[in-house]
Amino acid sequence: MAIKTNNDNNDSSALRELKDTIKAQAAEIDRLKNELLLLAKKDGVVVAAKKKVSAPSGGHAHGGGAHDNEDILDYKHKSSFSIACERVPWLALFLFSLSFTALIMNGFEHTLSKQIELAYFVPLMAGHGGNTGGQAVGTVLSALSAGVITRQDAARVIGKEALSGLIMGLTLGTMVGPISHYVMGISRHVATVVSVTFPLLSTIAAFLGSSLPFVCVILGLDPAVIAAPAMTSFVDVSGLLCYFLIANQIFKAFGLEL
Repeated sequence: MAIKTNNDNNDSSALRELKDTIKAQAAEIDRLKNELLLLAKKDGVVVAAKKKVSAPSGGHAHGGGAHDNEDILDYKHKSSFSIACERVPWLALFLFSLSFTALIMNGFEHTLSKQIELAYFVPLMAGHGGNTGGQAVGTVLSALSAGVITRQDAARVIGKEALSGLIMGLTLGTMVGPISHYVMGISRHVATVVSVTFPLLSTIAAFLGSSLPFVCVILGLDPAVIAAPAMTSFVDVSGLLCYFLIANQIFKAFGLEL
């Protein structure tokens, strides 16, 4: 009887150990299942993000939809003639708008005749405005195409770019003005005009350069074709107008006759 009791005890112990092992394995299986589910969810998020990046202009986010993607994919197969036909109308429009620069120059002809040094900096102003706006256009277009920003971010992006333009203009203005006066021998009042115009011009250029891509997207236009030349045209006209208006005020402050 004692032997039979010992055998029963041994069987019970072995059965308990087997049950404990099964429970432990079941718990381990449940844990692995949960980990696999978490990994699957993470992979799903990554895949969705990649899809969003690969199609940044789609749907409600940017307003371009599949049409923008089709334009990008078709570019490789487009002929030079078709590309030119698509761009010429816009370039003609912006060329017409640039004619306003001639009107501005004609309107301030009297000022230029009195202070010919102002004419030296007209190309500098136009080039700087184009460079500043071009940087903003390129940055915003890259961020839009990568899906980093959407048109809902327009106000924040435009404000940030405009502020950065102001900072860059202040920095460069404090450099160009003194250099033009002490190194190039430009009169003090004209050097002051240049220094004061740079911050305003940079702010306008950065504002237009960052806002025009969003405007094109909202209107369903191609920002890659329109934003940069539109920015250049608007910056040239507005920058030149600001330049001469500031010059008139500063010349009056210096007591100069115009």
